Amino acid sequence: MPPPYVRHVFVCQNERSCDDPRGCCLARGGAEVREAFALELKARDLSKRIRANKSGCLDACENGVSVVVYPEGVWYGHVTPADVPEIVESHLVNGRPVERLVVARNPTPSGPP
Repeated sequence: MPPPYVRHVFVCQNERSCDDPRGCCLARGGAEVREAFALELKARDLSKRIRANKSGCLDACENGVSVVVYPEGVWYGHVTPADVPEIVESHLVNGRPVERLVVARNPTPSGPP
């Protein structure tokens, strides 16, 4: 049986104290962004193939709300719920990352580190 998901969308929901200068994705709307992904994927009948996961710290606080799509390893920053339909349509459906939000790309791993 093949794995149930072909992609995972990890949305940072890390929480730090309000006096931490790095801030945190949860305070910047991480929960709302993950919910927007879950609803958009369900509305497009993609939720059985693409999973919107909440994540702990992705260590990209300067780019919060941070989102990473695997297996491609495309990192998005400053994502809002309003950006979600564009990411789903462009990247998850058509394979074209939304360049205005991309902050990094991981190379495809060739084996163990």
